[in-house]
Amino acid sequence: MGIESTAHTFGAGVVSSGGEVLSNVWDSYRSPTGGMKPHELAEHHSRVAIEVIREALEEAGTGIEDVSIVGYSRGPGIGQALLVGAFVARSLALRYGKPLVGVNHPLAHVEIGRKVTGSRDPVVLYVSGGNTQVITHNGRRYVVLGETLDIGLGNAQDKLGREIGLAFPAGPKLDGMRGRWIELPYTVKGMDLSFSGLLTEALRRIRAGERIEDVVWSFMEVAFSMTVEVAERALALSGKGELLLVGGVAASPRLREKAEIMCRERGVELKVPPVELVRDNGAMIAWTAILSYRIGRADVIDESSIRPQWRIDEVEWPLIEV
Repeated sequence: MGIESTAHTFGAGVVSSGGEVLSNVWDSYRSPTGGMKPHELAEHHSRVAIEVIREALEEAGTGIEDVSIVGYSRGPGIGQALLVGAFVARSLALRYGKPLVGVNHPLAHVEIGRKVTGSRDPVVLYVSGGNTQVITHNGRRYVVLGETLDIGLGNAQDKLGREIGLAFPAGPKLDGMRGRWIELPYTVKGMDLSFSGLLTEALRRIRAGERIEDVVWSFMEVAFSMTVEVAERALALSGKGELLLVGGVAASPRLREKAEIMCRERGVELKVPPVELVRDNGAMIAWTAILSYRIGRADVIDESSIRPQWRIDEVEWPLIEV
């Protein structure tokens, strides 16, 4: 079983030793005014945890006694939210005598993506609320070839959505807006990119009275184009033949379309997991906990802790066959 609680979603999933997703249940915090307050996330996760876990076990047709490993998202993420998931996981592991495995959240996105798409050794485009990274494996671990220098694309979308009165999360609603093209800052710096200038100018244009649909559509087009450009550069640098698109923003049809066009022109295969597995979810934590346990990465419960700033390139991790 895997427990996910890095940000707005509390999720629990059960995965077989062969990687079959037996259940994947979640409950996400939603704010009518936009944004996430850490203490409200913790309250939400504490309130829904028991029911989410119960539903996950019921859907999988198993009991907690039959679970072999309890995995949890150790980081990175929002501290108060991470604490709830870690507390629940530790409690289950202690109560039922199960091994406890803390999982790196970005690594889990990558490994569930590789598993369900059959991707072997891809360039990974990881786009979520707090993260926008281009990742590949160097034989010993995953390395970040390029990333946002300031704000993650998902968070930038939510800040823009909050300005125009959209509830959190705003990304799916922004995705559906169409308008005419207006010039906005396009900031790519080598293998890295920056969304802060783009967001600031978009907010300025809206406050100056420009048509919201025009600003939003142009913002999304620029942000996605920047992201795909960096991914294309990583493909050219590495010579790899697959691009794996993961993270919550990977659910965007327009981002997928842009990535697909780029991959087709380069003769590269685009791999995208199902929508329910690109978002934050417990199944990805469960699967990565299984892989971690196989290579000897179980936690000592008394020494387990959350790591809110834990980067994927800090994890020694072999390229495991899927």
